[in-house]
Amino acid sequence: MADLLAGAYLAKGTIGNVGTPGAPIATFSLVVVPSQHTVTGTVIITQAVSGPDSHIVVQVKGKIYAAGLGKYTQLVSLQGQYVHSVPPPAIGSFLAEFNAHLAIDNAWNGVGGFSYWRHTVENVPVKAVNALKEQAV
Repeated sequence: MADLLAGAYLAKGTIGNVGTPGAPIATFSLVVVPSQHTVTGTVIITQAVSGPDSHIVVQVKGKIYAAGLGKYTQLVSLQGQYVHSVPPPAIGSFLAEFNAHLAIDNAWNGVGGFSYWRHTVENVPVKAVNALKEQAV
């Protein structure tokens, strides 16, 4: 059973144009298990503009594979759902979809995009936060 988590590590970073006023930013914290091609964790979408989409927390899962695309060595896909509440005068909540796709190097820097309820962000930087630390689990 321990071999299933061989090589697992934590990846933290951002997807989006950090520093651009009003731009939505997806901050991720993911446990990556390369031997199983799996990624699980949390994505927090923030936006400086107040409203129902200014702070969203999504539990995600996805896949990671070797890319062989020049400087981008890995491809990552993430999927998840979160509760989206409809602002007044409407009433109600529903499960909204979140999806992300990344083309990254081994340090988790590259390019990608993400989509969530009526928002699509494409061709934005992916940047690692702090140095990635490989940890034995």
